[in-house]
Amino acid sequence: MSEPAYTRLKVDDRRRQLLDLGADLFARHAYDELSMAAIAREAGISKGLLYHYFPSKSDYFQATVAAAAEELGALTEPDPDLPPLEALTASLDAFLAWIEDNAVAYGKLMQGATGAAEVRDLVAAVRDETARRLLEAVDDDRPAVRTAVRGWLGYMDAACLDWVEHRDLEREELRNLLLGSLGGALMAAGAKLPA
Repeated sequence: MSEPAYTRLKVDDRRRQLLDLGADLFARHAYDELSMAAIAREAGISKGLLYHYFPSKSDYFQATVAAAAEELGALTEPDPDLPPLEALTASLDAFLAWIEDNAVAYGKLMQGATGAAEVRDLVAAVRDETARRLLEAVDDDRPAVRTAVRGWLGYMDAACLDWVEHRDLEREELRNLLLGSLGGALMAAGAKLPA
């Protein structure tokens, strides 16, 4: 007796499988290079089943990016039991480790942030949450400090993209550069890194 052409999975398992596949596909291919038919073939399912989970390629892409952002948010959640600077360092290490493991996807995500509105909105939401966490850790929400933190986040994006492109810094070197630049930005705004 031959095996069925597909495997029946529980709804949550199938959705997770499709999101994992989407992360891989959108990292390897430009958005416009993929069709729902090609995605369904890669998943080993019918196009109709793919549409059951995601009404459009845009919905699929947005869900894939949102799942990656949720994973990253969980990985970088500061440990409330650590002193603020240690928690920040651990979060930054986790972020850089994620980028290291997902370099192509990160590069495409940041490039896509200038195009697709869904990606722009998601990247903006992640930046807003990161800024909120930093301002809470610094315990200073003056406009100059807020501006310094937001400016540093833009600097961090550019530094991480350079790191992904060139691969000529160790992760610890980049982490220390980012922490130092945050300290400098906060000092220029009349604040300081939390102890």
